[in-house]
Amino acid sequence: MSQRILPAEWAPQSGVMLTWPHAATDWAPRLAEAEPVFLDIARAVARHESLLIVCADDAHRRRVQGLLADASVPAERLHLISAPSNDSWARDHGPITVLAEDRPLLLDFVFNGWGNKYPAELDNGISRALCAAGAFADAPCESVDLVLEGGALESDGAGTLLTTESCLLNPSRNPRHDRHSLEARLSELLGFDRFLWLSHGALAGDDTDGHIDTLARFCDPVTIAYVKCDDPGDPHHDGLAAMEAELKDFRDRHGNPYRLIPLPWPGAKYGADGTRLPATYANFLIINDAVLLPVYEDPADDAAIAQVAACFPERTVIPIHCTPLIQQYGSLHCVTMQFPTGVLKV
Repeated sequence: MSQRILPAEWAPQSGVMLTWPHAATDWAPRLAEAEPVFLDIARAVARHESLLIVCADDAHRRRVQGLLADASVPAERLHLISAPSNDSWARDHGPITVLAEDRPLLLDFVFNGWGNKYPAELDNGISRALCAAGAFADAPCESVDLVLEGGALESDGAGTLLTTESCLLNPSRNPRHDRHSLEARLSELLGFDRFLWLSHGALAGDDTDGHIDTLARFCDPVTIAYVKCDDPGDPHHDGLAAMEAELKDFRDRHGNPYRLIPLPWPGAKYGADGTRLPATYANFLIINDAVLLPVYEDPADDAAIAQVAACFPERTVIPIHCTPLIQQYGSLHCVTMQFPTGVLKV
């Protein structure tokens, strides 16, 4: 097998994937609230790169095309393809792109609904459907018999993986793999040679078993932004403080401590049933020349914008109101998947 590398998210991109919500999903009662968020994301991305949008069927594709036109999203940046879906979390059911000998290769991992919590058969077929429809130009696709979600991976683009034990080692994913064998498999498939495992940190309402993209993110090879709870009375406080201590103990490839940037803690958000929702500023998306940051109409939003801007001084921070997304227990990064240069026709 040729040498592989999972690019960092800040590497040059050809586009971003969205799987558009529809009435046959859990979004049905909130579709009128959710679609404007997807339109805001699409409009922001299209200023910088292309969009691959998965629609449930041809009728849905025509409807979404009309919404995008009404929102003045440039048609030349859009690639709409019909493929049935259970839900809209493209980060986890979309293909993961590695570079193999500097050429993009799309890996189609198994998606089992975050450990068989939700129906996922249609979502698990989306990557194959996109490949069959010619969505990825000349980039080949490879199916992998391993359960893995993109939200569980943070790559520095140079062989280091930042992730969580609670997700990747969860027996609902790959029960035949222990840490050693899983590291070996991820080294082979994604090119990792260093593993930074967090054993603490989780958000109430997160049903992914602790995806890293809700907790801590690489901003460059030596900088990690992470959620910090400064309220001792909040149930998250102790676990996130323990996570912070772990991050302080980590070293980069050269043996130096990481530059750690704490992200503000938004006020508690609750669903209609009283469930606390996973509002997190760590769930941002890095695109060409910009960062899309989820905000929640919260007093901490402005501080979050400032902190993320400090992490990415050469990129524009674009806030996107994502309260409707956390009603379904995910946020901005969760509904998107970026593709490096050479994957989408631009």
